[in-house]
Amino acid sequence: MSLGQKWENWLSKARATEHVFIVLLAILIGVLAGLGAIGIRWSIQAISLFAFPGPGQMVDNIAALPWWWVLLAPALGGLIVGPITHYFAPEAKGTGIPEVMQAVLVQGGKIRKRVALVKAICSSITIGSGGSVGREGPIVQIGASLGSSLAQVLKVPGTRTKTLVGCGAAAGIAAAFNAPIAGALFAAEIILMDFAVAQFSPIVISSVTATVISHHFEGNFAAFSVPHYELHSAKEFFLYALLGVLCGIVSAAFIQTAQGLDWAIEKKIAAPSWLMPALGGLWIGGIGIAFPQIMGVGYGSINHALQGEVLWQLALILVLIKIVGTALTLGFGGSGGIFAPSLFVGAMLGAGFGNLSLNLLPQWELSPGAYALVAMGGIVAGTTRAPITAILTIFELTNQYDVMLPLMLTCILSALISSRLQQESIYSIKLAKKKINLAQGLERNLLKSLFVRDLYPAEVATVEPNSPFPLITEILTHQRSPYLPVLEGKKRLVGMISLHDIKSYLLEKDFLADLIVAQDIAMAQPRWLTPEMTLYTALRIMEEVDLMGLPLVSGAKEQTFIGMIWQKDLLDSYQQEVHHRDITSDLAEHLYGSQSLQKVVAQGVALAEVPIPPSFVGKSLKQLEVRGTYGVMVLSIKSTRDGLTHLQAFPEADYKIQPSDNLLVVAGTPQAVSRLEALG
Repeated sequence: MSLGQKWENWLSKARATEHVFIVLLAILIGVLAGLGAIGIRWSIQAISLFAFPGPGQMVDNIAALPWWWVLLAPALGGLIVGPITHYFAPEAKGTGIPEVMQAVLVQGGKIRKRVALVKAICSSITIGSGGSVGREGPIVQIGASLGSSLAQVLKVPGTRTKTLVGCGAAAGIAAAFNAPIAGALFAAEIILMDFAVAQFSPIVISSVTATVISHHFEGNFAAFSVPHYELHSAKEFFLYALLGVLCGIVSAAFIQTAQGLDWAIEKKIAAPSWLMPALGGLWIGGIGIAFPQIMGVGYGSINHALQGEVLWQLALILVLIKIVGTALTLGFGGSGGIFAPSLFVGAMLGAGFGNLSLNLLPQWELSPGAYALVAMGGIVAGTTRAPITAILTIFELTNQYDVMLPLMLTCILSALISSRLQQESIYSIKLAKKKINLAQGLERNLLKSLFVRDLYPAEVATVEPNSPFPLITEILTHQRSPYLPVLEGKKRLVGMISLHDIKSYLLEKDFLADLIVAQDIAMAQPRWLTPEMTLYTALRIMEEVDLMGLPLVSGAKEQTFIGMIWQKDLLDSYQQEVHHRDITSDLAEHLYGSQSLQKVVAQGVALAEVPIPPSFVGKSLKQLEVRGTYGVMVLSIKSTRDGLTHLQAFPEADYKIQPSDNLLVVAGTPQAVSRLEALG
C-alpha cells in the first residue's frame, strides 16, 4: 500500500469518530497558534531592537535617537512590507480580522495557505519598525489561517472548516493575552457570531492549549502591570457611567476617523500600492518625533497609564494622536491589529479622566489607574461591539472580581453609545465597504446571495389600457390574485390595478361601465422587479410599497411583463435555501470520504454522485450555471489521480472542471438530479 493510500485510510478512520477528530485538530491548532504567537512576539522584539537600538524599551530608545532616524525607520519598514503584501497576499494588509470574518461568512472558512506566513512577516516588520498598530490582530489572522489551511489539507467539510478557523482565532487571542476565556469568547462573539456548543467546545480546547503552550515558553506572564483595584465609594459608579459614555463617543470617533482617513488616502493619494506603506511610515515617523509613545504596540505606555504615571493633559492628547496614527498606518496599507491601539486609547482616556476627576474631587480618594483599566475595556467594547469579550479580557488580566461591576457598566454603556453614533464596528466597517453587511446577521447576506431569476413567476390574467371596467371587476373578483397588470400591446407593463383600487367603484359599477377603463384607475408607475435583483432588494421594494406581490419584467427599459412574484414566494425560497443548506451540509459531512455514494433522498432533497458530462470539461461552474440551469448545488467534485480518489469539497464558482474529474456530488430535488444524470 502506497503512502498516499495509507494517508487516505487514516483520514477515513479518523473521520469515523468525527467529534474526536475535530477535538484532536483543535489541540493541534492550539499548539501551532501558540507557537505562532510566541514567534510573533520574539520577531517584533528583534526587529524593534534593530530599528531602534538601545538598552531600554522602544519609547526610551526612540527618544534617544536622532530625529531623522525616527522619521526614516517606519518608512523603511513600509518599503519592505509594501511589495510583499502587493505581490504575495494583499489580504495581509490591515488588521486581518475583517478578512477572517469575510472568509467565515462568504468563503466557507477558506483562507489561502500563504496568508499565515506573509502576515507574520509583514506585521512583525510593521510593528517592529514603529507602525502604530497591535500584534493581536495579526496573531488572530495567523491562527485562523493555520486552522483553515489544516482543514483544507485534511479535506474537512465546510461547516467544520469554520469551526477550525474559530479555533485558530481563539488560540491567537489566548496566547497573546494569557486569557483563554477571552480568546474563546472573542472567536465566538466576533469571528463566528455563534455560541453553539458543537462549535464552542473545540474553540475552548484550542484556546486552553494555546495558553498552555504560551505558559511553557514564557511563563505565567501578565500582559500588563495591573494595579490593585478598590472601589472606595458607591458614588464612583456615577463617574464610571460617565466614563462609559465618553468611551462610546471616543470609540465612534475612532471608527469614523479610521474610515475617513482610509477613504481620503484611497481617493486622494495616487501612488503604487507597494509604495503606500512607506508613505504611511513617513507620517508615523514624523508624529513619533514629538510623540514616540504612539509607535509600536505601546504596552510600555499603557503600563505607565495604569500606574498613574501620565499627566492627564498628555494622556488626553495621546488619545487623539494614537487614533490618527493607527488610522494612518492601516490606511496606507500597513499590517497590524486594532485591538492593542484600542487598549492604548482606553488606558490614556481612563488615565486622563481619572486624574482630572481626582483633581476636581480630591475627597473621593480616586485611583486613576483603575479608571485607565476600566476604560481599556470600554474602548474595546465600543470599537469591536463585543462587550462580553472586552469584559472577560480585562477580568482575566486583573483576576480581581471587584472590577467586574464598574467594568460591566462602562463596557455596556460604551457599546450602546458607540452603536448609536456609528452603525458599524471597527471590523465590520471594512466588510460593509464590500457590501457584506452584518447589521442584521447572516440572514441578510443569504437573501443577497439569492436572485429573483431563480423563482418561478406566477401566471395571472392581464388587461389592456382600454379594457372596460366590468371586465376588470369580473377578473379581479373571480381570480385568486388581488392584482391585475395592465399591458400595452399585451407585452409592455404600463400599470397595475389592485382589488383595493376598485372597491370604491363597485357600488356604481353599472353607471361607470362605459365611463372608466383600465388606464383610468391603474397605478401609473407601478414598482416592478427584474430577474437580476436579489431577494433582499425585492423584499425591500415590497415593504416600501406595502404590496404582497409585484410584477416581474424583463428589464428596466423594455419592461416586458413575465409574471407576478409574490412575497410568499420570496420567503419560501429563503426558507428552502436555509433548509437545503442544512440538509445537504449534514448529509455531506456524514457521507464525506465515501468511495461511492448511492442516491440519498431526505425531506425532499436528493444527494447523489453524477458522472460529469463531457461538455462540462474545461468550463467553470460559473460558466455552466449549474444551479440556475439544472437546479442543483455542487457539494464536491471527485477526481482520480495517481490511482487515488481526490475530493474537492464545496468548490468555488470559478473552479474549472478538469479532465481527471469524473464525478459531481450534487444536491437538489430528485427531479433536478435525475435531469443532470441523464446528461452523463
